[in-house]
Amino acid sequence: MVKLFRSRIYLAFFLMWAVLLIGVLGYRFISDYSWVDALYMTIITVTTVGFSEVRPMGPEGKVFTVLLIVVSVFVFGFAISIITEYILSRNSLQTLKKKKVQNMINNLSDHVVVCGFGRNGMQAVERLKAYRRNFVVIERDKELIEKHDGDILFVEGDANDDDVLMAAGVERAKYLIATLPEDATNLFVVLSARQMNKHMTIISRASLVTSQKKLLLAGADKVIMPDKIGGDHMASLVVMPDLITFMDKLSLEGEHTTNLEEIEIDDFIGQVDCSSLRDLDLRRKTGCTIIGYIDPNGNYIINPEADLELKPKGKVIVLGRPEQINKLNQMFKLG
Repeated sequence: MVKLFRSRIYLAFFLMWAVLLIGVLGYRFISDYSWVDALYMTIITVTTVGFSEVRPMGPEGKVFTVLLIVVSVFVFGFAISIITEYILSRNSLQTLKKKKVQNMINNLSDHVVVCGFGRNGMQAVERLKAYRRNFVVIERDKELIEKHDGDILFVEGDANDDDVLMAAGVERAKYLIATLPEDATNLFVVLSARQMNKHMTIISRASLVTSQKKLLLAGADKVIMPDKIGGDHMASLVVMPDLITFMDKLSLEGEHTTNLEEIEIDDFIGQVDCSSLRDLDLRRKTGCTIIGYIDPNGNYIINPEADLELKPKGKVIVLGRPEQINKLNQMFKLG
């Protein structure tokens, strides 16, 4: 529809230029006006301002003027209507598009809200895509939204605005990631989001060490300092380069999934009799290896024993190649 309107606009501009060109040529050769006088007569004629002609015209000039007025009225009227229709339809399309996106967001629950689509926000979105998690991005830069619009649900606005947070479905979200560049801005976002959703897990970015404690007091569950992580990572590449490179490869996304997966024990209940890790038998069934267990209280157990008793609300961390993780997801219909 937009392409159709554009083609009609091009036609309208072409007709207007054609009328002006015909008017100038007509006055120049029919009434023997100079080029400047011919242009002047054409402009005052097509705009119907009512000024008098440069000098008296003969019958041919008068007939030409009448025809030029009639044609220009129709052409310029057509052009104005097309341009107006295009502007209104463009606004209508944008409105309909925003309503469609908002309806999709309204149908989400237990999703992730990402505040800010800068460098850290983009990285978070790419990882969420790899894990096929539903998410909504809050961003106020309209050009940035239009550049990445299509496969991402955006809410345009300031994340500090409570109405914007509500539009992103914060009250139904399971996680919120605040990646805004200013620590003070992230602090206000965390405060507002925590008031709207007491049970949501909030992860915030921080630039200063002094901001970390404030964000935690404001309601953040985790505070990440990208600069500190980057420095630690670079130092680790010096101390144990091969190990860190291997760990980096574990974090890389494959074509359809990742090499590490976190699965709740409740996902297995009803599908297998899983009183212990041995009962799961994931290694034989899928090729994945269980490398960690998180009990319901949040305690982490690295390389758990096969006879470890599993409890509801606990989680297992599995390691596998992308095709093995895919097999695990398909077998137990996870993710």
